[in-house]
Amino acid sequence: MADALVQDRSDTSDYPDSYYHATQNRVVELEPLDGDIRADVCIVGGGYTGLSAALHLAQRGYEVALLEARKPGWGASGRNGGQLCSGQRKDQVTLTGMVGEAAARQLWELAEAAKHLARSLIAEHGIDCDLKPGIAHPDHKQAYARDTEAYVDFLREQYDYAAIEYLERDAMAELVGSDVYFGGSLDMGAGHLHPLNYALGLAAAARAAGAALYRDTVVEGFTEGPTVRVRSDRGTVTADHVVLACNGYLGRLEPRLAGKIMPINNFIVATEPLAAEQLAVVNPRDVAIADSRFVVNYYRLSADKRLLFGGGENYRRNFPRDIASFVRKPMLEIYPRLASTRIDYAWGGTLAVTLNRMPHFGRLDDGKLYFAQGYSGQGVALATLAGKLIADALAGEAENFDLFGKIPTCSFPGGALLRWPGMVLGMLYYALRDRL
Repeated sequence: MADALVQDRSDTSDYPDSYYHATQNRVVELEPLDGDIRADVCIVGGGYTGLSAALHLAQRGYEVALLEARKPGWGASGRNGGQLCSGQRKDQVTLTGMVGEAAARQLWELAEAAKHLARSLIAEHGIDCDLKPGIAHPDHKQAYARDTEAYVDFLREQYDYAAIEYLERDAMAELVGSDVYFGGSLDMGAGHLHPLNYALGLAAAARAAGAALYRDTVVEGFTEGPTVRVRSDRGTVTADHVVLACNGYLGRLEPRLAGKIMPINNFIVATEPLAAEQLAVVNPRDVAIADSRFVVNYYRLSADKRLLFGGGENYRRNFPRDIASFVRKPMLEIYPRLASTRIDYAWGGTLAVTLNRMPHFGRLDDGKLYFAQGYSGQGVALATLAGKLIADALAGEAENFDLFGKIPTCSFPGGALLRWPGMVLGMLYYALRDRL
């Protein structure tokens, strides 16, 4: 078995040696900030949230400066599973109990708008990112399958969402190419894509719209007054508004927000291209898959027919020494037939979760500071939407942005400093339940 190309977290500004980096299809040439500048809006972070905000603000005529510590899409936006999901991280029944029926329906409509926005941006700006339809959600427990069947009926009847169907066990086994599941749903209204090429496409579109993007510029803090002065290792930006779009990489930059999210690490491998006889069995309909485990297994085929398999996570600062072996174990539980298949790439990334698994949006300091974070693994569509909603809110159209802001978001017990022990215990508990 050949050694995988394993990328641990480091201070380098280059992209990790992932399959996505190896198949990157455009370069967005940027320079670091050099000195002191003035802008209407300063955005901190060059992932989907920041890039979408930069694009939509520039289209509205704002002078935008985006500061990225490394390169656009360097973080989770360029390393994730690439799934363009329907709905929110919580199902509509749970959301109705959290925020009421009217708000739950609005959140569903916004999630549908998020998918539509991503697809429209891809089409409008010619973003070549291997967009394909379909996500299956197979259930690893019999009881979950019965709940899924009821939920599919609920979405079809109460939300008129006809793009989803329930699959019995045999149909799911045929779809996935494995008999480990008990049924589940197939959502052809969802989709999947190449996440780094999507991020780079957004970066190119933002630049074309007039936004100034700066790479290798580490923001160290900001000072408020009549305007906000954002300090970096390369210079300063004085702006009327600041957008914090850092998500799992926020660190200690804004203590008022850090305790609302928990950064966690997730990992993916890419196999060698599969042979024709393997492809006839493994995911023959070429959809993305995300199963019902708390520590989700998520996987799909690449454009060149590799299996991209995400599985396992940790809650430490460092990645596992051997990511390939770490992820191979859950992969072979589903696809034992791939035991002799070579792993060509293995990498990890850091995302942010909230306690209630719903995004955390809001404003601080009388509207000078906007933020969106905590997508909890469902950020491809929602983070893209978040950037647009921030632009809308800054322009005075804040209804949809404020709807997310009304969702109760509790801090992790112990705040940013002491949240780790409780979080790790909780994650280990739910991971154990996956096995029972």
